[in-house]
Amino acid sequence: MAGLALASGIYIASRREQKNTADLRLWTFAKPHADAYIKMLPDFERKHPNKRIDVQIVAGEAVTSRLQAAFWSNLDVPDLVEVEISWAGSFFRGRLESIGFRDLTERIHQTGLWERIVQARFAPYTTRGRIFGIPHDVHPVMLAYRRDLVEKLRIDVDAIRTWDEFVEIGRRVTIPGKRFMMELPPAGVSSFEVMLFQRDGGYFDAQGNCTLDNEIAVQTMRYYVPLVAGKHRIGNDLGGGQIFTRALEDGYYLFMVAPDWRTKVIEQDVPKVGGRMALMPLPAFTPGGRRTSTWGGTMIGITKRCADPELAWELIMHLYLNKEALAQQFRNTNILPPARDLWDHPAYDEPRPFWSHQPLGRLYASLAPQTPPQYTSPYISLAKAKLSEALIACVDYYNRYGERGFDGFVRQQMERAAAEVRRQMRRNPYLHENA
Repeated sequence: MAGLALASGIYIASRREQKNTADLRLWTFAKPHADAYIKMLPDFERKHPNKRIDVQIVAGEAVTSRLQAAFWSNLDVPDLVEVEISWAGSFFRGRLESIGFRDLTERIHQTGLWERIVQARFAPYTTRGRIFGIPHDVHPVMLAYRRDLVEKLRIDVDAIRTWDEFVEIGRRVTIPGKRFMMELPPAGVSSFEVMLFQRDGGYFDAQGNCTLDNEIAVQTMRYYVPLVAGKHRIGNDLGGGQIFTRALEDGYYLFMVAPDWRTKVIEQDVPKVGGRMALMPLPAFTPGGRRTSTWGGTMIGITKRCADPELAWELIMHLYLNKEALAQQFRNTNILPPARDLWDHPAYDEPRPFWSHQPLGRLYASLAPQTPPQYTSPYISLAKAKLSEALIACVDYYNRYGERGFDGFVRQQMERAAAEVRRQMRRNPYLHENA
């Protein structure tokens, strides 16, 4: 016991010493982000020779749980934090003045960031009209596809304008058990979300109201389920990791949803298909409609415990708006930065051999301004869970009964999901405060 007490004391003392020697501490959950920032720090510290910046990796969901605990206890609160988009809303409970992040709304408008950055990307980090985070990315979505197989099947991707056209081709070329037009999960909601956002739907609206049962959400579910269920399905999902690698190598999937970040994952995980992959915009739901969506994201925020918010703001500008550094970061990660004026760098026009020599950056940059907003809420995690339950139920129903009674069942499931979210939301008396 004495030994443990001594060891704990030494650890706590060392942590305090570490905390006191850094002028700013930044938490991030993403190792690629941390690696990039560490490379960018020397230039920043040369401008501030007496300041030391500490970048710390806090794994996955631990960012959320650990930071919430730090806010509640007022201990070990970092100065800046990167938060994944699905978890950002969890910090927006209670009164505005109780939120642990600094309100950046005025600063964003005064510095011109509102005009520079794709404005839809502020939506997930906004509550009751106030902005608490700067977006790290845009994550526009395209379709990645096996160009060699698509050409062999005589599919003209340039002629595909709408999802209906895509689905029609998919039903012609899909051979269940051997080849599917598209990687589409019948249980996970990631690809469903892409379609939902593309149609200007979502979990919540700009005022924080749950919209899971509005007509857009109902019709998206109605459209999606027959793509992954029933005898005419065109999509399937075997899983990730080595299973996905083998499926893509073997031509089990022809197309797959590909936000910018996922193109790097494919490059790293499935190198054998290099030179045989290509990208195209998403088909639109209506002729002339939006041909992209969004999947994933990250914000950075300044905590209220930060003793030097001016220095913290300077650091954000250095890490998030440094044109040369971000161009190199794009080469390493394929992640498009959110500020439009950064996209004129030659890096975004470079042909990529893996992607059939397409200029990957320019393709994503051309679609990024159309990226739809994602509105958030402290109840976003609950809403995602309820949507997943509804999707599983609808897929099971369709596999059993097909079209018979399906419209009514979809509406019932979406209304049930939304009702549960609203029931929990009513327990929060501050949610619509200052809305």
